[in-house]
Amino acid sequence: MGFDLQITTLVSDDVVRRAVTQPTGFDLLDSEYWMLEKIVPSGNLRGINVERIKLYDKIMPIFTLVKLPDGTPTSRIGIAPIKVSYVKQELEPEEFADGPTDYMTLVPTVYNADTLGIRPDLIKRPIDPWAELANPEFKGKASILDIPSIGIMDAGLVCQAIGRVKYRDMGDMTKEEIDKTFAFLIALKRPGQFRALWKEFNESVNLMASGEVVIQSMWSPAVTKVRQMGIPCVYQPLKEGYRAWAGGLGISSKLDPKLVDPCYEFVNWYLSGWGGAFLNRQGYYTAVLETAKQYMSEDQWSYWMEGKPCKGPIVSPTGEKIAEPGEVRDGGSFHERMGKVAVWNTVMEEDRYMVRKWNEFVAA
Repeated sequence: MGFDLQITTLVSDDVVRRAVTQPTGFDLLDSEYWMLEKIVPSGNLRGINVERIKLYDKIMPIFTLVKLPDGTPTSRIGIAPIKVSYVKQELEPEEFADGPTDYMTLVPTVYNADTLGIRPDLIKRPIDPWAELANPEFKGKASILDIPSIGIMDAGLVCQAIGRVKYRDMGDMTKEEIDKTFAFLIALKRPGQFRALWKEFNESVNLMASGEVVIQSMWSPAVTKVRQMGIPCVYQPLKEGYRAWAGGLGISSKLDPKLVDPCYEFVNWYLSGWGGAFLNRQGYYTAVLETAKQYMSEDQWSYWMEGKPCKGPIVSPTGEKIAEPGEVRDGGSFHERMGKVAVWNTVMEEDRYMVRKWNEFVAA
């Protein structure tokens, strides 16, 4: 594109901290949608003019109409993207719009339906409900991720599956519901149910690959990484559904005016196909599937997007084999996976209280 990129990689909480406290410290922000509840009120993101997004009309309607391409409605529990996708103005917006406007907070790039990762060779039996994360059978061999806005939803799905808590709205828990959830988590942690709490991708990979953990919160490329090592690992579909998330690119409101055009150019490139195909072949989904398909073989598209058995070996974006001929993607097709989303990562009204209780859980 004629210009260089300098990329800084941060864990989730530090992304939020940087965006809120150092708006001149970034031009483009790669943010998840739940983070916007904390970032947008700072006024540090510029409203992105949809007229400058060349493929805006091709963006997955999950982000614009709260539905899949076939019209199937998607869950609104938690921070569903539509709740935070739009603002009313371009310059230093601090409030969300109720629905689509001419200005987006982020241009969506990536999203997925997350679930538990398991080691089938070590568990040796079917895993179906979220409740299995708390099963005493896996004492000392389970793990949950240590990112409050994500981990709380995994915890909620476990509590609800067991029947420990009946939530009014899992994405916006009351203090009483938060207390019940963390009482349960602490009761699990103190006698050693969790081998570890992890914050970062490679931690989850190492825990699973070593066999120290056999069931845990996991991300799709972490499962892919374990498989690249030749170790069995399944991203297990569960009967209660998936916990979804989404991310996108935002522009700093303090951006040097000379850099506005290059930022739009980069965003448009990101949706143009190559990046999307790379994400799809990691097990993610891209916001514009149509262009990504052009950069994937028929067999890759059939395996990753349509849930069909692959005809040849499936390799990761970096070339390692992750599926043998005849294998099917965990969870099946795009519509099977995204059509079974139960909740989204969240920031609650009682977020500060929840985070305080989360820290108590971590220290317990």
